Amino acid sequence: MGSMQQVRRGFLARARFVVGRDSHGWWVVSDRKGLVGGLFTNEAAAIHFAIEASDRHPEEVCRAPDGAAIDLGTFAGRSSVRRPSRRRAHP
Repeated sequence: MGSMQQVRRGFLARARFVVGRDSHGWWVVSDRKGLVGGLFTNEAAAIHFAIEASDRHPEEVCRAPDGAAIDLGTFAGRSSVRRPSRRRAHP
């Protein structure tokens, strides 16, 4: 099974999952494909999730540099902030 020692630090272009902290201090797993991810209370849980989600391929998981704030949508090409949809008024 993959371990924390096998997860590389830095943003790797080929890594699907990035593990790091958000601006509130939560641990985040961001999926470049935007399919899965989550918020975690500690680094070990976040890395475990990412390795399991990658079918136990630790080379697909990288650890964001210390001090870099990421969120669930950082690498998926979409913002984590959702805007309310505009509805048309019906007469």
